[in-house]
Amino acid sequence: MLNIVSTPIGNLDDLSIRQAKTLAASDIILAEDTRSAQTLLNGIKERFPDLQITDNRLPPVWSYYKEKEFQKLPEIIKLLKEEKNISLISEAGTPLVSDPGYLLVKSCIQRNLPITVIPGPSAITTALIYSGFNPQEHMFLGFFPKKESQILPDMVFVFYESPLRIKETLRCIDLACRQAGTSKFNVEIVICREMTKKFEEIIRGPIDELIKRNYKGEITVVIK
Repeated sequence: MLNIVSTPIGNLDDLSIRQAKTLAASDIILAEDTRSAQTLLNGIKERFPDLQITDNRLPPVWSYYKEKEFQKLPEIIKLLKEEKNISLISEAGTPLVSDPGYLLVKSCIQRNLPITVIPGPSAITTALIYSGFNPQEHMFLGFFPKKESQILPDMVFVFYESPLRIKETLRCIDLACRQAGTSKFNVEIVICREMTKKFEEIIRGPIDELIKRNYKGEITVVIK
């Protein structure tokens, strides 16, 4: 199992018990910065004594940053196929968001290897609320492109939707794509339902297949 584990953006008191349990039970932790990872593990020991973590029981931390991601991918995939419990963390916040891990997650999806996401603090939403601006509609650009030609090269859109409206929304997206002359095969949609709950479901597929399904619960839609 690959665990994508969010971590505090600064204050270690923001650690959740689920994050702590997941990291403590890992066979290997992949970390963008191994020093920050050790600080995090020490924070878990101090804040969650019931987990009975000792220095001898700490999982090994492997260095995993963007320049090494492709190189280390085969070994990590091999370990996941052997059913090792591997957790990925970034220096702070949620992995993959302007941090390493995209290639690994994409490779796991292509190979049907199990993935789970343990959510947590986000600098994006924290800053958005601090701003005092209306957060109802916003766009996140990651690290701002260094060159003008790189702006909006491959945009991903995320929005919430009601299970009562999701089919109509998908039909509207399908119609808009056809009117724009965009093939449905060039539009990728992922529907995330009941995230972190008992009946969590991540649904991928062509839009005409997604429209045929019935949906319940809280829904977040991601479009590329």
